Amino acid sequence: MTQQARTLFIEHGYEKVSMRDIAKDLGCSHGALYYHFKNKAALFSEVLAFYFDELNLLIDLTMKQEKNDKLQELLLGFLRFGLNYPYQYELMFLLKSEEVDSLMQQPAAASYEKFAAAVKKASGKDLQNDMIYSIFLALHGFVSLHLHRVPNFEGAAKAAAVHVDFLRKTI
Repeated sequence: MTQQARTLFIEHGYEKVSMRDIAKDLGCSHGALYYHFKNKAALFSEVLAFYFDELNLLIDLTMKQEKNDKLQELLLGFLRFGLNYPYQYELMFLLKSEEVDSLMQQPAAASYEKFAAAVKKASGKDLQNDMIYSIFLALHGFVSLHLHRVPNFEGAAKAAAVHVDFLRKTI
């Protein structure tokens, strides 16, 4: 059920997809959807939670690697995620909807906390929260700038490496 909703949200955007559209795609009544989800925002919240889980898994896998420079891999991994999954990234970080924002605060905050803890650990320094937030904003800005301008991460890999090197020097 949520897989079909994810596909429709990616293809058409949150605002243009209705519960009726999702039900039609599933071959069921929209009432059946309302049995499982209070409204479209609740369904969308579950879809976004899936994407945040994917980002969290990426962070976990990076931190478990034996690589010497986990910080570089972590920062590049965030850029790679955003540019390889541009529609998902837009839904996670760029959609403006009061209805959805209230539902997504907890998964987004938990994912950010995981990212912040990983950056702190990978840097080996006692970074202040505002510095970690600035790093996140710099990564987010890079992804936002290149989103839909390059076909995927490889289209901006050289610029991403320069950006990450610059960020690492500021830490």
